[in-house]
Amino acid sequence: MNRRTFIVSSAFTAASAVLPFAPSHLFGALMQEQSLTDEQLCKQKFDFALAQSLAGRPINEVIVEIGKTFLGIDYGANLLDTEGEEKLVVNLRALDCVTFYENCVTLARCIKMKKTTFNDYLAQLQFLRYRNGKIDGYPSRLHYTTDYWHNAEEKGILKVVTSEIFGENNVKEFPKPINFMSTHRDSYKHLKINDVNWKSIKAQEDAINSRKEYFLPKGNLHMFADKVNHGDLIGIVTNIAGLDISHTGIAVRIDGKLRYMHAPNVGKKVQITEGTLHEYLALNSRQTGIIVARVSEVE
Repeated sequence: MNRRTFIVSSAFTAASAVLPFAPSHLFGALMQEQSLTDEQLCKQKFDFALAQSLAGRPINEVIVEIGKTFLGIDYGANLLDTEGEEKLVVNLRALDCVTFYENCVTLARCIKMKKTTFNDYLAQLQFLRYRNGKIDGYPSRLHYTTDYWHNAEEKGILKVVTSEIFGENNVKEFPKPINFMSTHRDSYKHLKINDVNWKSIKAQEDAINSRKEYFLPKGNLHMFADKVNHGDLIGIVTNIAGLDISHTGIAVRIDGKLRYMHAPNVGKKVQITEGTLHEYLALNSRQTGIIVARVSEVE
């Protein structure tokens, strides 16, 4: 079982449901039925943004509204692990927890920059997904969420605000070491027989372990839920040895309550939790807390 499979299995144990939203709640399912190309689906997203005047709204709101257009889209497993040389994979017809939030962020950034061609989208997706925006083999893709967000912060895309918003006295340091990929190399086809890739991933893990990363324990979230903003990115911390984050999604506020929009598991669809994020976390013993990243406004 590889890291992505662990992320799938640990992300969702309790039933969640899609909430009714207008005008975009049927948008995702409608696009899926139309069997359009990724380029056509991308254009639909940008057309929707234009019709809703999203470019004039704060980026956190744009992220949420774009996220809602994916509601009802199928979960897709192992979407990025293709055969052959590493390349930019685009799939707007099925999403996992990572490709869901990164597509929402990518599309929102394009909308705010008013760069809305398919090539603009491809460029911004690559910039976000790969270390320093450059594709240079399998290790150049950002695999661990804390490393992904650390690099995104260096690129000016977002800021990890966990300690800032919850307070240093209320957060805990991640347990170490983070080494799941290097210690399970047989589960990764790009690591199993490729020593160069394995050594690169191991070096990245060493860099991760040299940094201090903090999370809010889930038992305290109900006391600090008001600190999380609509549209923040939420990484769910796991107690699986060697892993940092087991699941990712987007914070959504509904009637003042903090909920979670995400691509939950195989056989499920992109949805928003019926209960609060705190209630969702309480139902999974492998989920131990959260980290929070806030996407920066595009200048």
